[in-house]
Formats: sequence, C-alpha cells, structure tokens
Amino acid sequence: MKLTPAILQSELIGLNAKVVKSSHPNYVGIEGRVINETRNTIVITHRNKNKTIVKNTAVFHFTMPSGTTVEINGKAIVGRPEDRVKKRLRRRW
Repeated sequence: MKLTPAILQSELIGLNAKVVKSSHPNYVGIEGRVINETRNTIVITHRNKNKTIVKNTAVFHFTMPSGTTVEINGKAIVGRPEDRVKKRLRRRW
C-alpha cells in the first residue's frame, strides 16, 4: 500500500504492529498491539510482556482497522504523537 499523509497522521495506539527490520537484531520479529507511544519509542505487548522499541532504528508493519498492512519506516513517525496527528505533511511523490 502506498504511504500517504493520512496514514502517517493516524493514531497508532491500538493497532497491531510487527518489527520487520531493525539495526538492533533483538527487535526483529516483535509483534503485538501498540499500547503506548512517546516521541522516540513505541511500546508493544509481545507475549504478555511490554517491549519498548526505538522508532529511529526500526521498520514496522502496522495493520490498519480496515485490515490492510502498511510498512512504515520509524524515521517517518519520530515525534510526539499529538504533534504528528496535527502536523500537515508535504507530499513528496
């Protein structure tokens, strides 16, 4: 699916997420529901434990409520969630 500003501005808490690439090898394969998001990290419940993943170092697959899976580079979502939802993004495609 094509990455659009609407996807980057959507709320990530409550979505299912999976870490598919990371410079930290222990992050790869972590999947579960996003329970919290800060400026630089995402907290995912994985096997009944909370795992904190640094956004800058990872690439995520998020499953949207419609059922589609979207791949998002963590560098694109770095920032406070409340600011990211309000921010207007320039189209670069």
